[in-house]
Amino acid sequence: MNSALIILAHPKLEQSRVNRTLYEASSAIQNVKIHDLYEMYPDFFIDIKYEQAAMEKASLIIFQHPFYWYSAPALLKEWLDQVLERGWAYAAGGNALKGKMLMSAISSGGAASAYQAAGYNNFTIAELLRPFEQTANLCGMNYLKPFVLHSAREADDEMISGHASNYCELIRDLLKNG
Repeated sequence: MNSALIILAHPKLEQSRVNRTLYEASSAIQNVKIHDLYEMYPDFFIDIKYEQAAMEKASLIIFQHPFYWYSAPALLKEWLDQVLERGWAYAAGGNALKGKMLMSAISSGGAASAYQAAGYNNFTIAELLRPFEQTANLCGMNYLKPFVLHSAREADDEMISGHASNYCELIRDLLKNG
């Protein structure tokens, strides 16, 4: 049976309407495990072997986080630096993640129109997430289109609830058909 591992990285999850709602909704899906990095590792000391073992069991890995300064919160970067070891995730002998799916699920304060070549941020979300795409490529993973909620600060409860439903439906479909 396929399973998903959501790597959740939000330093103030209790204050996030979007990421907290996605977390709560996805936690009810069968065969989904969530690692809330800021809850698990407030001191930034990551249990590398535990994280690697969890990744090995999953067919789908999701990085869920707010889009901070065109990237991810600091603990997710530290997690990547520590967990994706040479010889385990990539390079000679590093095929533990080969064939697994990787997706980013992000929330952005900016409008979708701001993430265009002629927009305020000059680049699309897909272009700004290229480091994650290249990480997937290096590890032999299948990188999926990012799941994004733009204008997250202005989103009302109905929009957030609908987004969470779509998130859960996507995860179920990927686990079923992935």
